[in-house]
Amino acid sequence: MPKTAEEGSAPTATPKADTPTSGEDQLIREGDIAGDYLERLLDILDFDGDIDLDVEAGRAIVSIDGGEDLEKLVGDRGNVLESLQELTRLAVQQSSGNRSRLMLDIAGWRQRRRDELTEIGKRTATDVLETGEPVRLRPMTPFERKVVHDAVAGVKGVFSESEGEEPRRQVVVSRTK
Repeated sequence: MPKTAEEGSAPTATPKADTPTSGEDQLIREGDIAGDYLERLLDILDFDGDIDLDVEAGRAIVSIDGGEDLEKLVGDRGNVLESLQELTRLAVQQSSGNRSRLMLDIAGWRQRRRDELTEIGKRTATDVLETGEPVRLRPMTPFERKVVHDAVAGVKGVFSESEGEEPRRQVVVSRTK
């Protein structure tokens, strides 16, 4: 039987349920909180979907796949998805006390969009190299801009920067001077 503090051993600290642990443990916990929140939401909406949790590039990734109704949760150009992501982040923050960078994907929309934006970024960079003229893309969300910036960074001789104010912030691709 272990000794108690009264018997002379040093007391051991027991982490509280809401105390952050290591970085990856915290991200797993964020994913679990988000998964529970989204599961309740799907139940309320009477939508079917499988929730998958992952940790990638220093952030929790939560994906919902499987149900036919899920496209309704994506919305036009991902607008509903972005809103659900923010609500889920708030639910995680309220429960954990920490700001979350959680990423939500529904029905694979975000991955398909990432692929499209990567192609747009590469094609735009190639066009700028050929013409020498800067190209201003349509306004994008922070997620979309990041994907385009990453794609442009992979092409030598061009660079990209964001200009403007939200929600009209745009990526501008220019030739390196």
